[in-house]
Amino acid sequence: MSELRKIIIDGNEVEVPPEMTLIQACEEVGIEIPRFCYHERLSIAGNCRMCLVEVVGGPPKPAASCAMQVRDLRPGPEGQPPQVRTNSPMVKKAREGVMEFLLINHPLDCPICDQGGECDLQDQAMAYGVDFSRYREPKRAVEDLQLGPLVETHMTRCISCTRCVRFTTEVAGVQVMGQTGRGEDAEITTYLGALIESEMVGNIVDLCPVGALVSAPYSFTARPWELTKTETIDVMDALGSNIRVDTKGREVMRILPRNHDGVNEEWLSDKSRYVWDGLKRQRLDRPYIRRDGKLKPATWPEALSAAASAMKGKKVTGLVGDLVSTEAAYALKLLIEGQGGTVECRTDGAHLPAGNRSAYVGTALAEDIDHAQKVLLIGTNPRIEAPVLNARIRKAWLNGADVVLVGEAADLTYEYEHFGTDRAALEKLAGLDMSDLANKECVVIVGQGALREADGAAVLAKVQEITEKSGAKLLVLHTAASRVGAMDIGCTTEGGIKAATEGAEVIYNLGADEIDIAEGAFVIYQGSHGDRGAHRADIILPGSAYTEEPGIFVNTEGRPQLALRAGFAPGEAKENWAILRALSGEMGAKLPFNSLPALRNHLTEVVPHLGEIDLVPENTWEKLEAAPLGKGPFRNAISDHYLTNPIARASSLMAELSAMAKARRETPMAAE
Repeated sequence: MSELRKIIIDGNEVEVPPEMTLIQACEEVGIEIPRFCYHERLSIAGNCRMCLVEVVGGPPKPAASCAMQVRDLRPGPEGQPPQVRTNSPMVKKAREGVMEFLLINHPLDCPICDQGGECDLQDQAMAYGVDFSRYREPKRAVEDLQLGPLVETHMTRCISCTRCVRFTTEVAGVQVMGQTGRGEDAEITTYLGALIESEMVGNIVDLCPVGALVSAPYSFTARPWELTKTETIDVMDALGSNIRVDTKGREVMRILPRNHDGVNEEWLSDKSRYVWDGLKRQRLDRPYIRRDGKLKPATWPEALSAAASAMKGKKVTGLVGDLVSTEAAYALKLLIEGQGGTVECRTDGAHLPAGNRSAYVGTALAEDIDHAQKVLLIGTNPRIEAPVLNARIRKAWLNGADVVLVGEAADLTYEYEHFGTDRAALEKLAGLDMSDLANKECVVIVGQGALREADGAAVLAKVQEITEKSGAKLLVLHTAASRVGAMDIGCTTEGGIKAATEGAEVIYNLGADEIDIAEGAFVIYQGSHGDRGAHRADIILPGSAYTEEPGIFVNTEGRPQLALRAGFAPGEAKENWAILRALSGEMGAKLPFNSLPALRNHLTEVVPHLGEIDLVPENTWEKLEAAPLGKGPFRNAISDHYLTNPIARASSLMAELSAMAKARRETPMAAE
């Protein structure tokens, strides 16, 4: 970074880097500059003119502070630091004029606009506008766009800030939006009326500073002041995006992203944002016991007694599902191992080595991708496994990084060198001379698809070899939000899922709905939705979903994060750790805690880093033993991005998005 420059802002002398824009410099000293088009994560458009400031000694007109850098300012006649004024009469008059101009064609429909109460135009009109207009001409009207089931449009309200255009083009990587026409005929549209084919389209709703783009599923259901806002963590993928869950009474009304530069910046995937309707459907709200071949309602004492009787003296295995908090997984581990059984969290068969955190988590942070000059993708499609992480890879690519893929070819929203699809390509890559990468920042990302086959351990060892050879950092991209936390506390069985379930007389299934359990074993299912696991169960114990209980989730980079309760589970459903504690009492083998804080204290004594919320511990590099690779291509871990877990499968909106994605893949192409 260059040497700091002195400038005077509203009479206060400050030192700022010369590459900063004036709007950023003003923010540094706590001065608010109004803006509509400027956004710190998008390119500068400079077209709304709301951020005008006066540059003393500069042009006799106000300057756009978002488009002028500190280095562009000239010093005073005697070498004094440049002066900027943000509240002079010139600036006040300019802002009032811009606001009046913006409102020429804006419809006065605030009472029925879904953005009311959290609208930038509304707020800034109050703060910087005037209470009259000199324009009496009829207002223009614009036809609304069809953007699919997620985004509802009211394009007459659009002020042409182009944030949506820049987001879809730069961050989401789909060139589908733009502006046509000139003057009052200018309008934002999609090319040829196309839908936006992206897993992150919902972010344009957050970016829109007016009510032109609003959330279709949420619209006209609540006003912002009616909602209770809870800051928590997303579990739809393993990135652990920071989210805010807004509830009205007991019902989740919407999910929004929170800013966290180290994890999701301020973006959120559509699945994470719109899956909330799945929290209301197909819920398990009372215990069930299978009698005469049919599941019939039961009371909690009956269900717990039946579960305790079934487990006593039997060979028991516990399975940890993809959406389970670390506390619940730990309670299950203590309960099952107390009965002489084993617990397994790698239900997809991934060969992740127990106890070697550098191999099942890696050594890279998500932030490291931003500065990477080379990114190697092995057996993964980050666009559908972690769309927000994929946006980071795209950002690195835009900054000049080279991306190499070994695995299934796919549209990742950026260009990459496709090195091959199979194990032979990985072997060839490992044999290359990588001395030229010694002084470059590199990140190797390996997906679960590469680790699920029989030679998964050998593949991971080969990936470690490439990581060492290139001097890169390794990131293991998981697909399950619970996996890293469960691995940290030792929910693993020697020999993996096959060894864990083979010969088990009783299987305690804690929310594992992505696995088919063979006939023969007695199954106790504890979970939130009537999905595959519940259909196979002999006893069902209804648990809470991720918005209905507090818990620690460790994301794919190994960062423990705290999820908080936003609402309460329906009917008789209970918190997952509490069910396991009650069952242990019924079995006469009480777990050593009676509350969640006591459970957390016990947990952090055993695994201390789980108590250091939002800190990523450094992992000591432990090399796996090399083994011969198998043959055949790598297959990605996820085939349908929208239907990966029971909450998503209960969502009618996710089903619609899945059907649309499938139809796009199968669109017939005309012969050239």
